[in-house]
Amino acid sequence: MKTIKPQAIKKGDLIGIISPASTPDNLEKINEGVKYLESLGYRVIVGKNVGKYRGYLAGNDDERLEDLHSMFANKNVKAIFCLRGGYGTIRLLDKIDYNLIKRNPKIFVGYSDITALQLAIFRKTGLITFSGPMVAVDFTGEINHYTEEIFWRMITSTKKFGRLKNPENEKISCLTTGKATGLLIGGNLSLIVSLIGTQYLPDLKNSILFLEEIGEKPYRIDRYFAQMKLSKIFENISGIVLCNFTDCEENDPTKKSLSLNDVIGDYFEKLNKPVLYNLVYGHVNPKNSIPIGVKTSVDCFKGAIEILESCVV
Repeated sequence: MKTIKPQAIKKGDLIGIISPASTPDNLEKINEGVKYLESLGYRVIVGKNVGKYRGYLAGNDDERLEDLHSMFANKNVKAIFCLRGGYGTIRLLDKIDYNLIKRNPKIFVGYSDITALQLAIFRKTGLITFSGPMVAVDFTGEINHYTEEIFWRMITSTKKFGRLKNPENEKISCLTTGKATGLLIGGNLSLIVSLIGTQYLPDLKNSILFLEEIGEKPYRIDRYFAQMKLSKIFENISGIVLCNFTDCEENDPTKKSLSLNDVIGDYFEKLNKPVLYNLVYGHVNPKNSIPIGVKTSVDCFKGAIEILESCVV
């Protein structure tokens, strides 16, 4: 499928805010995030159903879907930012009007649970989206300068992006050797696994797969990797970038467990493809933003991840 790049955002443009998964526990964070965006010179419109609760969901499925559709349909909205992750986007995938999205391509940003929505959008439309900071998570309180700089450069500049680096040039390491090129696709590990066998997971053949996770014990990470291996995902990709796996160790000393490094080693040390790890991205701050669907190279001889094109037009 041909990829579609959204238009770069510029000062004065209108940003739409939606919550397709869960609602922030502290609703004041919505206002804080809006004020931050306005302070940068952008205009903001908040989805009419934002702030609602239905258990762990940000309103019922129809309400969350309505906000998603209305923001893509609104010709004045140039970018759509998600408030937070949590849970719920996978419930929307079979209800979305993907033709509406394809007719109205625009910047779409989120991570964590938003992964399922982003991968489905890419599979169905080819639209490049951005696995990056969320309004009520990363744009409230003390804003991290590194997170800001990477993100805004990615969605405002039409120049080739170049290397993804870590803050303070922290080393990106390699488990194997080699180099490869492919479309950069990925996000949250458990959400990717939840799409295996559905019509919403993009074709990962020859892709550069990036992964992150939070709060999963090593045996659960092991299970996710095993399912991906049995689904021949590791066999078909060109390379892999392992990012932050936050709080993914067994902390109970009475329980027998492999370490996270043990699990990663079992699946990737002998993989005959470039495997890089320690890219700062995921449930951490500072973090990199990652564009889903752009041509990217990885090089284990240099420990380098390079985006080979612009992310916006």
